[in-house]
Amino acid sequence: MSGRQGGKLKPLKAPKKTNKELDEDDLAFKQKQKEEAAAKKAAIEKLKGKKK
Repeated sequence: MSGRQGGKLKPLKAPKKTNKELDEDDLAFKQKQKEEAAAKKAAIEKLKGKKK
């Protein structure tokens, strides 16, 4: 008895996406996210320091 008879076949793996060029807006957005994450981490550390 064979495994798959009829029905819809699974598609093959999708081709790898090409490395798109990042424009200035994308770079600025990523930089802003990094800064916000660093500020959030610093605020959390500050709060943890006060509890001790």
